[in-house]
Amino acid sequence: MGDSIEATLTSLADGGATGALRAGRAGTIYLHEGRVCLVECQGTPSVEELLTTSGRISANGVRTTRQAAAGDGGDMLVRRGVLTRGELQLCVLGATLDASFFLFGMAGPKLRFKDGDRHWLGTYWYFDVPALLLECRRRRARLDRAWPSAELDGKPVRPVRRIGSKHVVVSSAQWEILLAADGESTPAELAKKIGLSAYATLVAVRELAAADLLVRPEPEPKPEPKPEPQPDAVLPRRTDRSGLRPGLGAPSHTITPQTTGDPTDVNLLIRLRDALEALQ
Repeated sequence: MGDSIEATLTSLADGGATGALRAGRAGTIYLHEGRVCLVECQGTPSVEELLTTSGRISANGVRTTRQAAAGDGGDMLVRRGVLTRGELQLCVLGATLDASFFLFGMAGPKLRFKDGDRHWLGTYWYFDVPALLLECRRRRARLDRAWPSAELDGKPVRPVRRIGSKHVVVSSAQWEILLAADGESTPAELAKKIGLSAYATLVAVRELAAADLLVRPEPEPKPEPKPEPQPDAVLPRRTDRSGLRPGLGAPSHTITPQTTGDPTDVNLLIRLRDALEALQ
């Protein structure tokens, strides 16, 4: 498939498809009868990661349930009392909205649809494709209102050492991010570390940046303008040996020493005259 994710997804929805649309290694979209039931994205926390980070189930418990499940892993977790059906639905809702925002619009991944493929958890929520695309656009506008710059979206989160005011008010999500920031983790990595959605983490990071609570990257230095080429230096024109400059009838200077009327100067002139006559 050479179309975009949105175009391909819309086509599958119109055809009432059931299966999994894989976008390379970037993520997977699960559909049931033309509606999206779950979306996973490599850069956002999955349902399993949200459950394990919250402490509701261990990573080993997730792995065991996944191996034993046949498309009904969620029902197994509910029957065992690990979580309620409502909690599972909310978890699927949050993970799907989160992954959709970052996966939709992504350019480059090779799309492949596998008919009939299901997620191991099963189906617990349905999203109409047009409504899901509209929600992604709404979230993009919300993100830009928080701070209309993406310069920190993929950079390590670094809180400032000093603030410019006496009082600062932060939300619970912003506080968690400030505590977890190690100067090396990006917003997406912090989201997985603290169990927040990647979108909520990104909104909080932009709000912190707008409040001047995060270190912003140094602007790249502008290249210095190249010096304009200077014309070659003009060498002074050489005068001829007679002391005359071209185009002038009189010499610019004499080759004999200046005289002052002193007898010594007169004797010098006489000797010079005698020497010149001897050369002839």
